[in-house]
Amino acid sequence: AATSCNWKGTQINIVDTPGHVDFTAEVERSLRVLDGAVAIFCGKGGVEPQSETVWRQADKYGVPRLAYVNKMDAIGADFANVVEQIKKRLGANPLVITMPVIIEDTELVGIIDLVNLQYLAYSNDSGEDFEVQSIPESLEETAQFQHNQLLETLSEYDDTLMEQYLDNQPIPASQIKAVLRQATIAGSVVPVMCGSSYRNIGVQFLLDCIVDYLPSPAETSQQLAIGVEDNQEVEIALDE
Repeated sequence: AATSCNWKGTQINIVDTPGHVDFTAEVERSLRVLDGAVAIFCGKGGVEPQSETVWRQADKYGVPRLAYVNKMDAIGADFANVVEQIKKRLGANPLVITMPVIIEDTELVGIIDLVNLQYLAYSNDSGEDFEVQSIPESLEETAQFQHNQLLETLSEYDDTLMEQYLDNQPIPASQIKAVLRQATIAGSVVPVMCGSSYRNIGVQFLLDCIVDYLPSPAETSQQLAIGVEDNQEVEIALDE
């Protein structure tokens, strides 16, 4: 299925490709023309066998990816475990950019944005409304550690950021986003975020990340087609 939306002035065209084995051929055809992809994993089930197949297909075509860990409101959901599975089973370099905020071990109430170091607190079950708040005191230390891990990883891909990080200089969120975008498009890292699509928790943040980190058609390589008459490869130039 295909659809589109306008998110904060950016047109996003979406192709929904089911991960089921019955749709392997359809996924293969879609990946040839996608500028970027969002891989969706269950917070409880994690990386399943067919997820590995689709991931390898995306590797084949060099498609930049984001990873979204869904259903974090389900009993037994384990965000850290899914991130570890993405690393070990898929051979990816996952870079966590959000943390789930769960109270009483079961209730997902928001996420922590590790790029801007802020808490997105959701006020109702619909997920339509959220407030940007300071990070809860009980999670400040963990959030700061994850933020430093984010900077340490990104410093490997940008000399300026590395110098600032080693000198303990403040690094603005805009600079972090710029380096993260470059590393994502290059396929060096896979930004990982979490939420609950059913309750719309984290969905707005995911749309922001699609705009911020995945390439536009102008930033991707030209597609190759095969001429019907001469069977020769032809580059398809970008047509706005």
